[in-house]
Amino acid sequence: MDWSKMFTSRVVVFGCGNVLIGDDAAGPKVVELLEKDDEIPEDVGLLDVGTSIRTILFDLIVAPTPPERVIVIDATTEEQGREPGEFWEISIEGMDPKKVNDFSLHMFPTVNLLKDLKENTGIDVKIVVVQTGYIPEELDETMSPEVEAALPKIAAKVKEWCMPS
Repeated sequence: MDWSKMFTSRVVVFGCGNVLIGDDAAGPKVVELLEKDDEIPEDVGLLDVGTSIRTILFDLIVAPTPPERVIVIDATTEEQGREPGEFWEISIEGMDPKKVNDFSLHMFPTVNLLKDLKENTGIDVKIVVVQTGYIPEELDETMSPEVEAALPKIAAKVKEWCMPS
């Protein structure tokens, strides 16, 4: 993984999650799929940030040449009315502060940093989350079939956002 891509890319994709905790691995797994895609432009940085996105965003906020777009991929466990494997984009501006606890522990209060990033640098920020189906109580790399099946679809959506306008 080339961390310098975070400071030199037009688009930076952050895959968030712990690959040892079932469906929480969705973000890193999507990054893995995108890394194998020869059509991803050279000026796109693909980073598996595990559960450390907050620390990394601090560095990005002060970057001398920020990217045009930041894309965050993460998992959520408790969005009512959603089915395992269902994914959608979250709007930072429209997010209810009371809802932040519904999403992954490594995403929030990261939302506040992402808001600052967007407002203070003009970076276009996109967040895509997937509803989990399996979060084990002990370490287990097994993913639910629903989330596993959604990974290529999420990768395709993120790929669209990575292409030049």
